[in-house]
Amino acid sequence: MSLAFVFPGQGSQAVGMGQALAAAFPVARHTFEEVDDALGQKLSRIMAEGPEEQLRLTENAQPALMAASLAVVRVLESEGNLSLADKAAYVAGHSLGEYSALAAAGSLQLADAARLLRRRGQAMQQAVPVGEGAMAAVLGLDLEAAQAVAEEAAQGEVCQAANDNAPGQVVLSGHAAAVERAIEIAKEKGAKRAILLPVSAPFHCSLMAPAAEVMAEALAGVEVKMPAVPLVANVTASHLSDPEEIRRKLVEQVTGMVRWRESVAYMAGQGVETLVELGAGKVLSGLSKRIDRSLSALSAETPEEVEAVLAQL
Repeated sequence: MSLAFVFPGQGSQAVGMGQALAAAFPVARHTFEEVDDALGQKLSRIMAEGPEEQLRLTENAQPALMAASLAVVRVLESEGNLSLADKAAYVAGHSLGEYSALAAAGSLQLADAARLLRRRGQAMQQAVPVGEGAMAAVLGLDLEAAQAVAEEAAQGEVCQAANDNAPGQVVLSGHAAAVERAIEIAKEKGAKRAILLPVSAPFHCSLMAPAAEVMAEALAGVEVKMPAVPLVANVTASHLSDPEEIRRKLVEQVTGMVRWRESVAYMAGQGVETLVELGAGKVLSGLSKRIDRSLSALSAETPEEVEAVLAQL
């Protein structure tokens, strides 16, 4: 059975995430403490107790989701006496999940990944004043049709495809007025649904250029090693192992489209049969079925789910 480990992105966070794992396994608790130390903040308390508005803040949600994913990785490795590198053909992550994937594969140190994601969250939030940008999910149109909608809606403003998540599920990002126009145009073009997303900034579009500059500087000061398992990168939908290339693609990813549908199809095309989603929620497991029905998907967040995944491995 050929496996890929995949790591969730923003939107999968929930108050209480990782708590059952931390209660059951000291290695999970130590992971959260390590992230707290790296950030100089009790992020683990916000993860455990909320309030939800605090957890939802981009600068908290991003390192928190990475911490939850890495806690699962470390529990799997310690309880199953296995190494991720021996089990997985690839790692991949949705947007911020790419940092989780790289930390899991030993390319980034956990503390560096936490600090980079804190900086990334802050930079993305600061790139566009609140209210000026928006994102919308368009359901029922393929990527090409959604891109045509974005082009028509732009009218001199920014409106771009930000996430190609699955067949018929594309997210658009850009100036608020342009995204609102896109919603109406998408409905006219036969979209089943087109709805604004509750996000604080227009991620993965050219408006994020200031954040990309911040991340280029932040990443320049961090050691990136060759990952033990190749990374299937968001912006290329193919595998990377070269540290300098990984660094460049992490910068491009801030403004670039998350090519998740193509990434999963690529892994399936390379012989991957099972995707194992590590961390909060089951979003990626759900998407995998829509991308390729032949793939099986497992997810591990709770102690019970971790035991079930270990039994399969």
